[in-house]
Amino acid sequence: SYKNRNSLAYVFSPLVLAPRNPELHELCTIVPMENVTIKGEIDVSVLQEYETITNGLTFFENGDVIFAKITPCMENGKGAYVANLPTRYAFGSTEFHVLRSSFRLSGNFLYYYTYSDNFRNYAAVNMTGAAGQKRVSTNFLKYTVVYLPPIPEQQAIAQYLYERCGKLDSIIAIKKQQIQTLDALRQSIIYQAVTKGLDDSVELVDSGVEWLGEIPRGWKVSKLRYEITIKNGDFISNRLDDEAEYPVVGGNGFMGRTDNFNVKGDIIVIGRVGAYCGNVHYICEKSWVSDNALIVDTENNKRFFVYLLNSFGLNSIANKTAQPVVTATNIKAVYIPKPSLSEQQKIVDYLDDETQRLAQLKANLTQQIGVLLDYKKSLIYECVTGKKRV
Repeated sequence: SYKNRNSLAYVFSPLVLAPRNPELHELCTIVPMENVTIKGEIDVSVLQEYETITNGLTFFENGDVIFAKITPCMENGKGAYVANLPTRYAFGSTEFHVLRSSFRLSGNFLYYYTYSDNFRNYAAVNMTGAAGQKRVSTNFLKYTVVYLPPIPEQQAIAQYLYERCGKLDSIIAIKKQQIQTLDALRQSIIYQAVTKGLDDSVELVDSGVEWLGEIPRGWKVSKLRYEITIKNGDFISNRLDDEAEYPVVGGNGFMGRTDNFNVKGDIIVIGRVGAYCGNVHYICEKSWVSDNALIVDTENNKRFFVYLLNSFGLNSIANKTAQPVVTATNIKAVYIPKPSLSEQQKIVDYLDDETQRLAQLKANLTQQIGVLLDYKKSLIYECVTGKKRV
């Protein structure tokens, strides 16, 4: 490990003040927290006249390092080495610390040092403030001790990490794109099966419903009001308890456990309100369905209806209010294609197999991404601490 022991107070300043004499009407770059990624990228597309910028934003320039000080952005790795500003000055979120290196510290090395897991873990246990609003203090940055190699080695390490991490990020991006492709393929397979069936040789006929188009001959078109019963879930007054017997289910699926149940299972649950309205779940055991969801029963194959309703995107029929709501009336008015019960079961069996296969492929890709991210973190840690010499 490096033996050049320094307090950060002597190798960079964590307090950077706004420029004293900005030129009138000078354009500046504006960087809110969401414009900085966990890969050290900065969106610098937002420009604004200096005189119109809100007072109190954090000032920085090319060559600085910005470091998110608030949870969970700090733990997630939000930060960047600032190198490509299109303007002389930039102003960012008040939740950034700005680190300006001295002659003994390379700015891009400093970014990787503060990005490393050991530094952020140490910062996390020294955060101050209330839960949910904890921050890394200026004093922590001033008096934390670091061990630095000579400047030429710092620059070599930073260049090495820039190239290696860039390659890793590219591989990770490809795998994330593959996951998105699998998700789209899954949706396409489900929609094709529940609206067109499994037998390509069956003649398709006009359904009479514009958005549905053609359906297989022999299928019926029906309104959901004739196929289902529907009612609201119930407010849960009991405290959730992880040791309790029955799961609590809402629009977002499993929410916790309780001592009571209001459905016996073999039922459909549809999210009723908020961000999860329109989400559809199949419940196969005694459960408590919360009041932010709807309880749906049908004489049809319930698993088929779960695939069918999820493929339609019921959130698109939500009432357009500040808090979106899908009502029983909205749902009952939806037209659906309806194959026979035997064909519904065949479609369910097929989709169970296909979605399981795609889920396994997605799980494999997710695991690979996790391994690559762990390797990236390990590589940065080993390089900035001298365990791996460059």
